[in-house]
Amino acid sequence: MTSALRRNAAVLVLAALAAGCAAIIWFVMPHDREVKSLGIFLFKLLPFVFATEALARLDVAFFRKYQLVRVLVPASFVVFFLYFVPKIFFYAEDHPTLYYHVLVLTPLIILSLTMAYRLGGGTPGNTRRIAAAMLLIMVSGAEDLAYLTVNNHTDPEWATIPETWTWASHIKVFLGHYPSKMEAYVFIAVHVVLALFVLAAPTRWFERLNPWRGRGAQPVTPAPADSSSVAAKV
Repeated sequence: MTSALRRNAAVLVLAALAAGCAAIIWFVMPHDREVKSLGIFLFKLLPFVFATEALARLDVAFFRKYQLVRVLVPASFVVFFLYFVPKIFFYAEDHPTLYYHVLVLTPLIILSLTMAYRLGGGTPGNTRRIAAAMLLIMVSGAEDLAYLTVNNHTDPEWATIPETWTWASHIKVFLGHYPSKMEAYVFIAVHVVLALFVLAAPTRWFERLNPWRGRGAQPVTPAPADSSSVAAKV
């Protein structure tokens, strides 16, 4: 089997694993915003991990040859705009359901941005890098802090930052208890530092994850300009 065939087979397997895990989460597991255990938390990250690796291993030349970026990027927007936006409006008064849909939407946005970068000529290593950094920010708890600070809360309970974050179950599964305010700050800071480290780390660390590296892989070159765009510049 050639390197290209191995690469494409790996992409299909990873995409199937991502879809399978996502289907279990969506159709089998309860739509509960609260994280019940560390195992459940890690399992819910699997679709993202598999999908990111599939994007990193895409045969960009094949997608460029058939101009599939014109389909895939708009399709991502259609899923957001014609599914999640109506759901958000519909469940605006049902906070738990609304929150769950936003939790599902956020990784989709990250993967959509990552896909656009990769299909635009981004390297596999940097594809992994930006996806990982954005995921770290997502799970850091920074949004919880932002909810308390960027909004003008009229409810006295939320007017000041609570001493204990009784809603932050994704932090609880790591600490074994709901975090105090200072514990939450540290948890956020650690994840932000990790995200910055991922963005600043040597690119070779991420490129080494390519199993076909050095075996015929070709660098991605910029796509030639369309004749219409060339004519417009003349």
